Amino acid sequence: MEEKEKKLSIPPKGIRAIIEAIRLGEVIKPSQYAKREAFKKHEVEEAWLNRVLTMIFYDIMKKQGLIDRAIQDIVGVNPLILDPWLRAALRVAVDIFLFHEPSSQTIKNLRWKGSDFISSRTHPYVGMYFWDTIDRIMQYKPNPRNELEELEWKYLAPAWFIERVRKILGNETEEFFRAVNERQEWISVRVNTLKANVEEVIEELRNDGVEVVRSERVPTILKIKGPYNFDSSKAFNKGKIIVQEEASAVASLILNPQPGEVIVDLAAAPGGKTTHLAELMKNKGKIYAFDIDKTRMKRLKEFVNRMGIKIVKPIIKDGRKAPEILGEEIADRVLLDAPCTSSGTIGKNPELRWRLRESKIKEMAQLQRELLESAAKLVKPGGLLLYTTCSLFTEENEENVKWFLNNHQEFKLVHLNSPYDPGFLEGTMRAWPHRHSTIGFFYALLRKD
Repeated sequence: MEEKEKKLSIPPKGIRAIIEAIRLGEVIKPSQYAKREAFKKHEVEEAWLNRVLTMIFYDIMKKQGLIDRAIQDIVGVNPLILDPWLRAALRVAVDIFLFHEPSSQTIKNLRWKGSDFISSRTHPYVGMYFWDTIDRIMQYKPNPRNELEELEWKYLAPAWFIERVRKILGNETEEFFRAVNERQEWISVRVNTLKANVEEVIEELRNDGVEVVRSERVPTILKIKGPYNFDSSKAFNKGKIIVQEEASAVASLILNPQPGEVIVDLAAAPGGKTTHLAELMKNKGKIYAFDIDKTRMKRLKEFVNRMGIKIVKPIIKDGRKAPEILGEEIADRVLLDAPCTSSGTIGKNPELRWRLRESKIKEMAQLQRELLESAAKLVKPGGLLLYTTCSLFTEENEENVKWFLNNHQEFKLVHLNSPYDPGFLEGTMRAWPHRHSTIGFFYALLRKD
C-alpha cells in the first residue's frame, strides 16, 4: 500500500489540464501564464494536484529538448512537424514514463482520457495515434550517443549553452546548473508602497496560510511559497503586490529616481521596473515608458492603474525613436533594461534554454547598442543611465559597456559593489542564480558629464 502511494497519481482532469498547459506554453509567454490559464480552465483547485501538475509542467519545460529527441526516436519524425496537440500529449507521456513512476490508474487515464481529449481538440485519428504510441513510450530508454549528449542529459541544456556557461563560470558550472534546475517553489513579489507597507502585506499573506520570507537585499521583495493563486489574491487584485524578481527590483534602487524628476524607461513592458520607479518617486514627476509589444504594454497599463500610479505615460513605440519623440537631453535618468536573450532567467523560464539559438546573441547585442545610442541622447548633462540585462553572455553585457564607453567619452561608469558580485568589467555588477538565489542579471550605471 505504501509503495502505491509513492507512485505518480493524476486524475482525468489533471491529464487534460497538463496537456493543455503544455500546448498553451507554445503560444503564451511567459509559460507560467499558460499553466495558470490551463489550470483555471480545467478547475485544478486542489492544492495537491496543483503541486503535482506544476512539477510535471516545469519538468517538461526544463527537459523539452531531450524529450523531443526521445519523441523523434520513438515516432521517427521531428515532433515540431506533428499536430500541436499530439506533440503536447507526447511530451507529457514521455516525461511521465521517463522521469516518474506512474500508478496503473495514471497510465490508464493518460492512454484513454488523454486520447479522448486530444481527439476532441483536433481529429479522432490523432487521438488513436497517441493511444497506439503509449506502449512504445513505456518501453523507451534514452541512449546518449556521445559525451556531448551525456552532458546535455546531466545538465538538461543544449551543448552549446553548456559550453558558453563553462567559459563564463568555469568550475562553478555544475553549481549553476544545479541551481537553475532545482524545483522553483518560491515566487518573488514586490510590495507596492503606494498602497501598503511590507508588514501589512506579510500579515495578510500569512493569515491566508501563505509561507512568506522577506528579502535581505530588497526590503520590499517577499518570497512566497507556491503554488499561489494570483487570480483570487486580494493583495494582488488590489494592487498591493506585483510579481518581480529580487534582481530586477535592485535595478530601480540603483537608478534611485527622485520625486519630480523626468525618467525614460526605454523597454518598459510589462511594467515591473516602471511601477517600482514610480513608487520610489512617490508618484511625483514623469515616466515615459516605451515598448513595442502591444500585449505586454496592455499589461503595463493594467498594473499602473491597479497600483494607483499617475505619473507613467505609456508610449507604444520603439525605444530607438525616443529622442525624436521626446527631444534630446530631457531626462534626469534613463533606464535601459534592454531586450536580450534572457539566458539568466532559465530557472524561472526553463523552456527558454531549448528555444535559444547561439546566433541570436550577436543579433541582440546589435539591438542593445542601438538602444544605448538612443539612451545617450536622452540623458541630461549630470544625469544617469542604467543599463541592465537578464543575460549571462558577456557580448550583451560587459562588451556592450566597453563599446559604449569607447564611443561616448562624455559618460563614465559609476562603480557598483553591492548587493551582488562584481561583473567582468570593473565597476559593473552581476547577480547569479547559484550565488544569490535569484535570476541572472547584469548592471552598469553611467553618468553623463
